[in-house]
Amino acid sequence: MHVFLGITGASGAPYARRLLQALAAGGAEVGVCLSDAGVQVCGTELYGDLSLSREEVTARLVEGLDGITVVGLRDYATPYASGSARVDGYVVCPCSMSTAASIAAGAMANLVHRAASVALKEERKLVLVPRETPLSTIHLENLLRLRRAGATVVFAAPGFYHAPQTVDDLVNFVVARCLDHLGMDQTLVGRWGQ
Repeated sequence: MHVFLGITGASGAPYARRLLQALAAGGAEVGVCLSDAGVQVCGTELYGDLSLSREEVTARLVEGLDGITVVGLRDYATPYASGSARVDGYVVCPCSMSTAASIAAGAMANLVHRAASVALKEERKLVLVPRETPLSTIHLENLLRLRRAGATVVFAAPGFYHAPQTVDDLVNFVVARCLDHLGMDQTLVGRWGQ
């Protein structure tokens, strides 16, 4: 499976890291792209250092993972910028409300926006993982517009029926739902009734 992962500036970097690990473990070929705010959030939430450079954050994020390619935020020559490329699924995790608004408006200020736009126009799988709370009417209308356009909205809101014991268990719940919607097998969380 070939997947694009956009990481933007909403809180929720542990979801992005775990998703990247799960995709790599599942043998996916992944192109990962971080927004400027995504770099800052990853630096802060994953490594406790807001001052880390883009290069330091991405190197740490992909360290030890196979099949991962880091693509530039303004690299429109990458396959993820074109509908003619063979990409099976696109995920924006976490998805900031700014990113959701840009995608909903059809604005393409960076590669994350462009890749999501490609997914919608080509009717491919697009999974958005917002973490904002509470949501304003504007946020809700943008998310509804995206859902109507074909995106799947998987809120970073873990369930508790699997009896989580750790924060990792909660992260795994959301990541497992993303993998389900991409059509990838997952063993992170047991299924209801099993």
